[in-house]
Amino acid sequence: MQKTSARLLALLSLLQARRDWPGALLAERLDISARTVRRDVDRLRELGYPIASTKGPDGGYRLGPGSELPPLLFDDEQAVALAVALRNATTGVGVEEAAARALHTVRQVMPARLRHRIDTLQVTPVERPTARPNPQVDSGVLMALSAAVHAREELRFEYAPVSVPDASAPHHPVRRVQPHHLVTWGGRWYLVAWDLDRADWRTFRADRIAPRIPTGPRFTPRELPGGDVAAFVAGRFQGSDGPGGWPCRGEVILRLPAGDVSPYIRDGVVEELGPDRCRLVSEAWSWAALAADIGRFDADIEVVGPGELREAFGRLARRYADAAGDTSGG
Repeated sequence: MQKTSARLLALLSLLQARRDWPGALLAERLDISARTVRRDVDRLRELGYPIASTKGPDGGYRLGPGSELPPLLFDDEQAVALAVALRNATTGVGVEEAAARALHTVRQVMPARLRHRIDTLQVTPVERPTARPNPQVDSGVLMALSAAVHAREELRFEYAPVSVPDASAPHHPVRRVQPHHLVTWGGRWYLVAWDLDRADWRTFRADRIAPRIPTGPRFTPRELPGGDVAAFVAGRFQGSDGPGGWPCRGEVILRLPAGDVSPYIRDGVVEELGPDRCRLVSEAWSWAALAADIGRFDADIEVVGPGELREAFGRLARRYADAAGDTSGG
C-alpha cells in the first residue's frame, strides 16, 4: 500500500478528474479498502477540501467548491497550459499584474522538466493596428456589472464623458439602468442596458463606468429589440447590416470566459454568460470557414444556430477524423 501522503495525493487527483466517484470504484482504483477511502476523505476534509458524500446504492464522494481555494493538483499538460495562458493574459481586463504573480507562483512549484518547457516558450504579442489602443477595464468593475446582470438588479453608476474618460474622477453624471448584457465589441467591453431616465436602450463603455453601491431593486427583464444582443450591438455601431456584412452568421456557446475569447474576434460579438461560459455570434465568408474559425478555441462548443453551421461542424469533424485515421503517410 502507498504511504498516506502519496495516497492522499492520488485520491485528490481522482476527485478532481470527474464530478462523482462511487466509493467502491475509488477503493478499486487506489487498491485500498472502502474503510481506508473514508479515512482518507476525512483527512482531506481536515486540510480544507470540500468533499461531499453522495447517497444511493453506489454512494460515493464529490469534490465541491469551498469558501477558500485549497491547493490544487495539475497533470503535466494542465500545468503547462495554465502557465502559457497566464503568460499570455492580454484580455484588456487589467489582470496582467495578477497573472504575472500567479505565473511566478505556479512556476516556483513546477518540476524542472516543466519549467524548462514553459521557459523555452517566448511569445511577443503583436496587436492589430488601431487608431487608439483599447482602454483597460478594472476587473472589479466587470465583476460588479456582471453580478448586476445576473441578479437582475437595477444599477446606478457615474458615467464619464468621452472628453474625460477617467470613470473614477468625481462629479460625473449618474445613470440609472436595468443591466441586461455584458458584451465585447472590437476588443472593448460594453454594458447593454435599459436607461430608466431616458426610457430607451443604451450601450455604455465599461471603462467609463464607476458603479455605485448598493444596487437597486430587482426588475423583470425587458425584451431586447430584435431579441438578439449581437444584432442589437452591431446595429448600434455599424448599422443594420450586421458586424461585417459577411454572408454566413452563426451563434455558439463556448466553455470559456468572455475575456479569453474577445481579443481574437474581429467580426462578432462576445457576451458573458458566467465565469466560464460565453455566447459568440460571429461571421465569415462560408459556413466551413466560420466553423473552422470557432473550432480554434480549445473548448466545448454548443451550436445555437443556424443548421448550416451545425452541418459545417459535422463536415469538418468527418474530414478531421479521416485525416487522423490516415497513417499511410502518402
